[in-house]
Amino acid sequence: MDVATVASVFGLVALAELPDKTMIASIVMGSRGRPVAVWIGASVAFALHTALAVAAGRFLQLVPHTTLEIIVTTVFGLGALYLLAVPEHVEEERGGREGARRFGVVAPGWRVALTAFGVIALGEFGDLTQLLLVNLQAHDKSTGSVFLGGFLALSAVAALGVFGGRAIVRILPLAVIRRAGGVALLGFCAYGVYTLAT
Repeated sequence: MDVATVASVFGLVALAELPDKTMIASIVMGSRGRPVAVWIGASVAFALHTALAVAAGRFLQLVPHTTLEIIVTTVFGLGALYLLAVPEHVEEERGGREGARRFGVVAPGWRVALTAFGVIALGEFGDLTQLLLVNLQAHDKSTGSVFLGGFLALSAVAALGVFGGRAIVRILPLAVIRRAGGVALLGFCAYGVYTLAT
């Protein structure tokens, strides 16, 4: 286990996940259902998505180095473009619809957890953070470290959304977090282009 890899993956994935629609869905579900049950269901869904991303990243390690660099640089560029170009209100509306659609009545804890699992599992499939994890794993041989960093980041962001999301959004708007994530991914894209050019 490489602590530096866990920390860097945690930071990148958390930054990319904060302004995401699943964060909004977590806020909505946490305010309408049992927060602990919502967090458990979301965390199990994130564990599944992280495992799938790491497996896909391991497969990409078989691709020739230059081809891999082009793929990774392109995904970072597209991720930056998405975070910088798509307005935050679009993600808020999408996340709000996904979270609210399933939470109309008070339900038992197991049903809340199962619903949260379903919302996050469907909403996160092929999402920016899942693609980011694929790329991070493609560059790193430490599968356990990438998985742990990614899962902890996604689970922590889910906890923030479920237990304190509304307060956090009042202090630091998601649009600001979204731009910061976009700038970070743009930096990785620029570095990738520089690496390919030299």
